[in-house]
Amino acid sequence: MEDAIASLNTLQSNFAIVDAIRKSGRKMNDQAIPEMIGWCRKIGYEPSDLNALNAIHIAGTKGKGSTAAFTSSILTQFIDDKGSSSLSKVGLYTSPHLRFVRERIQINGRPLSEKQFARYFFEVWDRLEQAANVAGEDPKAPGTKPVYFRFLTLMAFHTYMSEKVDTAVIECGIGGAYDSTNIIETPAVTGITSLGIDHAAILGSTIGEIAWHKSGIMKSGTKCLTPSGQPEDAKNVMAQVAQEKGSALEYVDIDPAIANGDTKLGLQADFQKTNASLAVAIAKQFLEQHGYAANDESEQKIRRGLETVRWPGRCETRHEPGLRWCIDGGHTLESIELAGKWFASQLATTKTSSPEPRFLIFNQQTRDAASLATALFNTLSTALHGSHPFTHAIFCTNTTFKETGFRPDLVSVNANTSDVEALKVQKTLAETWRKIDPPAQVEVVRTIEEAVSFVREFASQKPKKGEGEEVTALVTGSLHLVGGFLEVLESADSE
Repeated sequence: MEDAIASLNTLQSNFAIVDAIRKSGRKMNDQAIPEMIGWCRKIGYEPSDLNALNAIHIAGTKGKGSTAAFTSSILTQFIDDKGSSSLSKVGLYTSPHLRFVRERIQINGRPLSEKQFARYFFEVWDRLEQAANVAGEDPKAPGTKPVYFRFLTLMAFHTYMSEKVDTAVIECGIGGAYDSTNIIETPAVTGITSLGIDHAAILGSTIGEIAWHKSGIMKSGTKCLTPSGQPEDAKNVMAQVAQEKGSALEYVDIDPAIANGDTKLGLQADFQKTNASLAVAIAKQFLEQHGYAANDESEQKIRRGLETVRWPGRCETRHEPGLRWCIDGGHTLESIELAGKWFASQLATTKTSSPEPRFLIFNQQTRDAASLATALFNTLSTALHGSHPFTHAIFCTNTTFKETGFRPDLVSVNANTSDVEALKVQKTLAETWRKIDPPAQVEVVRTIEEAVSFVREFASQKPKKGEGEEVTALVTGSLHLVGGFLEVLESADSE
């Protein structure tokens, strides 16, 4: 397993390359799909072979991972049930991972084992090297293997083909039209989650441009489902693309049982109601195609899937003695605002009239961190009617541990190393926060472990109180931060 991760990490694009692409404003190009098809052929598959996966393909800006998780959780409730084609294996491919790279490739709600991951990784790796040899190339030379995400996508397809899954829920990486997952020719159903502005340098800076990229996953003869609350500009573009591609576009309202709270979602936050409702519609469309009758029993299974879904690091709450952790990644302006609203809803459960200490642990190493932090402050300040959201704000890098740095799965070379070493982003964030929230105590620390220790030390010195009266901490920003934070918590739990 260690060898697989080390080899995989050599395929990451370094900061200089990523930054050059970002600054150039280069859009995703139409060679991306032909290139991916070429890689697919090198490991022994034609795109048409992937039709056997009965894929459920999901794109979107917000909530695509959560929607994919809801969909997978629902379908796993039907395993060994009686349909015209009984389900036994449901794949789920998502990104990024939080703690372990094998989280990205799941079957029946479980990540691949270390043994499975290593096996399928090296099967793909070796096939690519064999293809290079056949072409008269040095199999170790740059360019004989695809970049990180493309490789993992190939590996996911190979895994699911080898394991003979009955369906695979596939989340797009970036965009849709030119995303490496979009070599699937005939998915069972497609879904586009809520749209907003993200990856503007690649996808464009308007909702219409974004919608065009996301709509690229639509396929002829395949229904595409999307929330009814999409912006009008997005709806216009999606309708046009659907007509061009011969795809039936259908809008999905929030499910009444979800809206009124009869169904308790395994993922908290109001905005998850939109994701869950879309997942229900996607799952029902798939189940109908595969001969499952809509009845009370199937409705109970759908409900159980929604209630039992687990998606770590997304609107997640964990408790320690005297301390409540609220964890949610927020790497875009819209997602950080949603994280802020969710955190405000958690604070509404506080039982005491006097505010308990509240901590923020935040980082975003590769985007406009200061604007995200400001958006978080403004969202919370409004939700809390002008009161100060945090008594303490801690800014750290994404480095996990003080002594050992990163687990190999968490290594990322996409950030500017000199900026990380100099704590450049963190110092800028601290300066920004002092201006917008002068009463808060602001700290800069180098690692996630040190940030966690700071909060724990503070909480340990306070008299222990009941639930709702603890010290509360919001951990948000980069998903790399969230993953490292969970690694710190889980490592301590296992010691």
